[in-house]
Amino acid sequence: MQIFGVDIGGSGIKGAPVDLEKGDLAQERFKVLTPHPATPDGVAEGVREVVEHFGWTGPVGLTFPGVVTGGATIRTAANVDKSWIDTDARVLFGGRLGGLPVTVVNDADAAGVAEMRFGAGKDRRGTVILLTFGTGIGSALFVDGTLVPNTELGHLELDGHDAEKRASSKAKEDKDLTWDHWARRVQKYLAHVEMLFSPDLFVIGGGVSRKADKFLHFIEGIKAEIVPAELQNNAGIVGAAMHAAEGERA
Repeated sequence: MQIFGVDIGGSGIKGAPVDLEKGDLAQERFKVLTPHPATPDGVAEGVREVVEHFGWTGPVGLTFPGVVTGGATIRTAANVDKSWIDTDARVLFGGRLGGLPVTVVNDADAAGVAEMRFGAGKDRRGTVILLTFGTGIGSALFVDGTLVPNTELGHLELDGHDAEKRASSKAKEDKDLTWDHWARRVQKYLAHVEMLFSPDLFVIGGGVSRKADKFLHFIEGIKAEIVPAELQNNAGIVGAAMHAAEGERA
């Protein structure tokens, strides 16, 4: 079974059909740049371009980088335009995609669900936290395999700032930090999250997961196991498709 997944990020909008039996992309993903400002209309147009690139006509699952309630309503918009707040994203995207069935889910929650089903969290019990490091820091919290949605742990305070302003991949790029310097920031952030939740496992996702060998060995003093996401930066697309499939079955 194939369902289309779209992952909306602060820098890019990427999507592809997903093979839900394998938990992998059925075709090479297509990506467009996220418009700036990332308004609802601009982002919806980017999503339309990605979906139409494949000539897709079935259900579409989408992620959003913020809190999504009721499977539709956007409640926060830290790394996109503030006009997203209170937008009914399901109506917006469904209209732009010509009435295709649409579901919307928090981006890190989607990535986490994919990793728990097919990747680094498969068959893991206890408390598992996936953290996606990109334009911001997304989080997905699981207790014995059950998702606690919309945790948004990237907005915990770290050194007087939102943690994502200090430890995201964007912060590394903006400050031109070396891998070891950035890893120390990530370590401090992980220590704070560990103090709050005492997880058994941290899964490190986002684009930076492809480069885990450059920084994970610098992180010390964390009791929880730390592993890179196995689906890497495709986890959000896979999770979005999984969410859409659940919507079709509901």
